[in-house]
Amino acid sequence: MKKTKIAQVFIAGAAIAFIATIAGCSSGPSREEVLATLKGSFAERGPAKLDRLEQNELQRVCSESASSGKPLSESTRNALQKTIYDKLPYPADGKYIGDWREGEKIAQNGRGLQFTDAVGSANGANCYACHQISPQEISFGNQGPSLLKYGVLRGVKDPASAESESIVKYTWGRIWNTHAFNACSGMPRFGDAGILTQAQIKDVMALLLDPASPVNK
Repeated sequence: MKKTKIAQVFIAGAAIAFIATIAGCSSGPSREEVLATLKGSFAERGPAKLDRLEQNELQRVCSESASSGKPLSESTRNALQKTIYDKLPYPADGKYIGDWREGEKIAQNGRGLQFTDAVGSANGANCYACHQISPQEISFGNQGPSLLKYGVLRGVKDPASAESESIVKYTWGRIWNTHAFNACSGMPRFGDAGILTQAQIKDVMALLLDPASPVNK
């Protein structure tokens, strides 16, 4: 699997979940002590910053839920998701679809935001690490659902049509910040976390929804 910020986010998330688990033990060190030790074992280099170890409120709640083995209550989950959903930003120009060819490149690219990458270099999404997407690509992960024929299965014949608006906006929101739909999802917040630009997300949208994309053939 390609080494990307995505992998680093998963690793950091697992580490934080581990912290939450051992910090809950009465005989163990406090959460603050473990977090300080964890931060002390990392050093900033290039685009890789220590702020990746900081949790927002939703991540903290999800980590505590995972460590306790108790799923979030429906009311808590819905409240968290609604807060994020209500803040989802949509393209100011009203255009959601870019170039699927560029979207395929982004999906294949596992570089960007690693300590060895140049600061300011374009990031990839490494989508194939978790999803089946284009039928031409035979190497893909299965941590996420298959996205093969994503637009076809959802009845999208023209992404710009009024009939497709709900699916198009849902797809945009899911890529921008998946927590708006699944509070404790392991999928990266591509837009919200600044991994991809709006222009890049439009290209990934095209890969998934454009009838000309190999995904929908």
